Amino acid sequence: MVPQELLKDALKKNKIRSEAYGDLEYLRFTDDFKEIPRGTVIFKDTVIWGYPHIGRIFQLSTGIKEQFKDPFWVEEKVDGYNVRIFIHKGEVYALTRGGYVCAFTTDRIRDFISLEVFEEYPDLVLCVEVAGPENPYVEESPPYVKEDIAFFLFDIMQKNRQGFLPYREKQRIIEKFNLPSVERYGLYTPAQVEDLKKLLKRLNEEKREGVVLKEDSERDKRVKYITSYANLNDIRITSLNMLGLPADYYTNRLLRLALFVEEEKLNKEEKLYEELGKAFLEGLFEACDMAKKEGKVYRVFRCRFRSKDRALFFLEQIKHASTHIQVNMLSLDKKRDFWILEFEKVFLNMTGLLGHVLGGGSIID
Repeated sequence: MVPQELLKDALKKNKIRSEAYGDLEYLRFTDDFKEIPRGTVIFKDTVIWGYPHIGRIFQLSTGIKEQFKDPFWVEEKVDGYNVRIFIHKGEVYALTRGGYVCAFTTDRIRDFISLEVFEEYPDLVLCVEVAGPENPYVEESPPYVKEDIAFFLFDIMQKNRQGFLPYREKQRIIEKFNLPSVERYGLYTPAQVEDLKKLLKRLNEEKREGVVLKEDSERDKRVKYITSYANLNDIRITSLNMLGLPADYYTNRLLRLALFVEEEKLNKEEKLYEELGKAFLEGLFEACDMAKKEGKVYRVFRCRFRSKDRALFFLEQIKHASTHIQVNMLSLDKKRDFWILEFEKVFLNMTGLLGHVLGGGSIID
């Protein structure tokens, strides 16, 4: 549990907010505070700890030797969004990384997760990546999820406890309840750097995001490593709304891209430079075209819900998620077993700037 003195201190410093999801009320840590990670949630007598930050290595050859002394498990890092799934007073919920109960993910849990796991282990918290072309948060998805969404379990936590279940215990629970999982590539030793490089080269060719490495030891050290494809793709996806992200978002990805190409000895040919330029410019050209023709820069999202009420509740949730994005519902229609919600996110910073300069306005730079 969270010590009462620490809780009082966090309240004084505005690190906690009171939230509600229907009749469910809870406290949410909005930022990291001392030993409490952002996204930690408190329901009276129950704490769901926030998912901890994981470090990133930029080079396998030096990073593996520096970070690991013991063998480590290798898993795919899936391109989606992170949720924690748990049962509370007979209802199952999904928390976002920031600690909000997500109406969309909560609505779809039963389509992918057998709730028998919570009947036998009610204190478990399933850490799941949600990915697919019909998710409401991330504009890209893994190449092997062709429609809707999919769930990929990558860790298991427990209520009122920080840290994760041991890796082999996680594997046992996944297999026992046939839970959807990220792809697991096995146990590597620090001496197998060249084997790991071959794996990453294949994942890059398959347009996958990268890997997470988890030490098979009591300290459970973790780091992640990203492919050059993922870095290029991040730039391509976000360039439409370049003003919505800090400059180091792009400089970090450029550095990662260069180091991956160097280490994997990939060809530094004209195609690479062309792809990088296209990643930056294609979105900007699209943004300019939207601003001129429609007076706004936006993306359209489409999601499937089992419940119409949850769809409407979710729409209200995301309308208040950012002051820099305007959310407008386009349609909500019943098609077979699902309610299909379509909405647009209008990027106000890009819309405002392009409207100003394309209309002849000046800026000081």
